[in-house]
Amino acid sequence: MASRGAEVPTGPAVPRTAKGGHGLAADDSAARRGAPPGPPGGPDPHRPPPDGLRATPPVPGDPGPVPGSPGGGPGPLRPSPDDPGFPAARAAAAGSLAELDAVVPACRACPRLVAWREEVARTKRAAFRDWTYWGRPVTGFGPPDATLAVVGLAPAAHGGNRTGRAFTGDPSGDVLYAALHSLGLASRPVAEHPGDGLALRGVRITMPVHCAPPDNRPTTGERDTCRPWLARELELLRPTLRTIVVLGAFGWQATLPVLGRAGWRLPRPRPAFGHGVEVPVEDPLGDRPVRLFGCYHPSRRNIFTGRLTPAMLRDVLGRAAADAGLEPRT
Repeated sequence: MASRGAEVPTGPAVPRTAKGGHGLAADDSAARRGAPPGPPGGPDPHRPPPDGLRATPPVPGDPGPVPGSPGGGPGPLRPSPDDPGFPAARAAAAGSLAELDAVVPACRACPRLVAWREEVARTKRAAFRDWTYWGRPVTGFGPPDATLAVVGLAPAAHGGNRTGRAFTGDPSGDVLYAALHSLGLASRPVAEHPGDGLALRGVRITMPVHCAPPDNRPTTGERDTCRPWLARELELLRPTLRTIVVLGAFGWQATLPVLGRAGWRLPRPRPAFGHGVEVPVEDPLGDRPVRLFGCYHPSRRNIFTGRLTPAMLRDVLGRAAADAGLEPRT
């Protein structure tokens, strides 16, 4: 059954769903603030969004309104956002994806990642000097009743860390959203900034590490500290979730323990990552297994070398969408 997530004031990418079924979940932050829609015509990744759509710059130690804090609004969090136990405590307390998406951006549990994401937000890339970078953890993106989850790696320094939305404003996202659009699962083939009208149908995009890491390489310790966010997100998706596509070996290694600890029955020995691999994972709490698909990450390197082509990506996503009951466009 489709569910409607409550609107929350924090973060640039809070999804909403239309009534019934797998409606399009778009970022409607512009409409809520009365800001104009995204720019017409073709995409220009170097052009900043209108003032009303700019991501809010980080304020260290100020997470903003967070559900569950005293009075239901701004206030001190326990444990504090820079405590390594913050993700585990706050993820467990989130009763919905809207609540989870509201609290994730407050996290400062990994000092190396905090320092890097905020340094990038201050120094910027020359092409984006007019942007106000997000510079915080990036939440998942998509409807709360999604049947297909796509698990990536981490936000790009000048992509999600700049725009505040998963796979938005970087070459990997260009390839991913083009494939989803070709299958009828995304409303537009490009992702420029929150408020650009992009919407997903039945798909939720997330990641095991929510902060941009130096050199796109989070440590295993950072992955483990961040793990509760992914675990809770998949748990909240569980009533409708039927298929998971994992982009890359790092995401695969992060996702399997999450599923195992949540009670899903993984095959033994644990399946190795590979492009096109399909693994049924039994769910004792459900009436059907969740099917896990492996897919090479659409990184610039993988696309440039031909390790992954747009056709290969579309093939895996199409098979996964069909398995999830989304009737992808052929």
